[in-house]
Amino acid sequence: MSPEVQSLHGKGTTLFTDDITQDESHGSVQAKEKALVKKIDLFLLPTIWLMYLLSYVDRTNIGNAKIAGMQEDLRLSSSQYSISLIVFFISYVIFEVPSNLILSKSRPSVFLPTIMILWGVVTCCMAAVQSYRQLVALRFVVGVLEAGFAPGVLLILSSWYKREEQSKRFAVYISAAILSGAFGGLLAGSITNNLEGTHGIRGWRWLFIVEGAATIGWACVARFLLLDFPQNSQYLSEEERRLASERLLAADGASADDEYRLGPVQAVTNSLTNWRVWLFTTGYMVIVGSSTLSYFYPTLVEGLGYTSNKAQYMTVPIYAVAFVCNAFTGYVADKVPAHRGMIISGWLTLSLCCSVATTIVTDFKARYVLLVFMAAGLWSSNALSLSFASSSFAHMSREGRAVSLAFVNAMGNLAQIYGAYLFPGENAPRYIMGFSVVSAMCALGVGVYGITHLVARKGLLYR
Repeated sequence: MSPEVQSLHGKGTTLFTDDITQDESHGSVQAKEKALVKKIDLFLLPTIWLMYLLSYVDRTNIGNAKIAGMQEDLRLSSSQYSISLIVFFISYVIFEVPSNLILSKSRPSVFLPTIMILWGVVTCCMAAVQSYRQLVALRFVVGVLEAGFAPGVLLILSSWYKREEQSKRFAVYISAAILSGAFGGLLAGSITNNLEGTHGIRGWRWLFIVEGAATIGWACVARFLLLDFPQNSQYLSEEERRLASERLLAADGASADDEYRLGPVQAVTNSLTNWRVWLFTTGYMVIVGSSTLSYFYPTLVEGLGYTSNKAQYMTVPIYAVAFVCNAFTGYVADKVPAHRGMIISGWLTLSLCCSVATTIVTDFKARYVLLVFMAAGLWSSNALSLSFASSSFAHMSREGRAVSLAFVNAMGNLAQIYGAYLFPGENAPRYIMGFSVVSAMCALGVGVYGITHLVARKGLLYR
């Protein structure tokens, strides 16, 4: 305070001016934190978004290839096609936890682009398959390589954002998978139609070549954009790195990763003996198991009477509605983070009702509308359940979070192994068995997330 001001106001203003100084200091910290979050968003979200979009395209393009003629060319039976889906998730589930443990002790900006380049190469190689066995072998390898990506992204997001910031970011992340479903259908239709027979190569083979090459290209770019962890990210100043760590400690009681580190065995033991991990694992298994029908969207829509090419494009509205609902859910959930369990239960209730109705209604157009809203409920639940789990594991060490998030994601995707058998071709067009199982899983999910809501309200979830 200047001498002139002191002479006018005297000693009695000292406390007042101290309050002003404290307020100004607090305001300065808030401004710096806001600028930091924007910078984190700028580096992380667009990079991760496009990486995940391409990841999901490479994972699900087999469904579009099937409709474009792969099943006939390779002479695949319905059960063989299901196995080619399942084998991806077998290796995917097995290698998720080990991959995330490696990531927790390395640099995401190196590890994730590297595995992305490798699975892009393998995707391109799928264009050369001539038999069922070759297809299964390459799908297994893609599963091994992609196993480190999704749980790695979960770990990165949980390392940078506060509890009340995560729902929107996870919604952005999952929106890539949603749009990849829409774009995958459009891209598949364009590639398979326009490149069919070019240089003597079938359109479905070009599908693998083009999408695999795109993956390799973006992985090379992502190497120079992706952030590491707050303590060692090269694109932040020392002050920004310190603020990134301290704000999480102050807000969530999150662990300071440099203070204590766990070995692989201890991290796995701590994770698997934590009841919160099993609660979220059960809930996520239900959601992902129900969402298995996304692999059969083209087939389901084709069963409604559309031609093969038309069926590719008719899946787009399903994902478009899901995209809007997912974005809205992420925004609202960050406003009321204490009610995320109830929001998920609400979406699963909608999906449950639509699934039950689908087994009863016979009109094709009505069933299509029900499928749209059922998918919206499942996709919105998916993103929110991941952010809910991530924020609940904030108190863990980096290794503990790595194992816990990978385990939840792995066990969730384990549901897709048996889910691949829910919609066999001989059950077309009504698929009563598949929708009945989905209905039962949605009902279980409503109960699980109702419990998480009650536990969170009592303050037991974040301890």
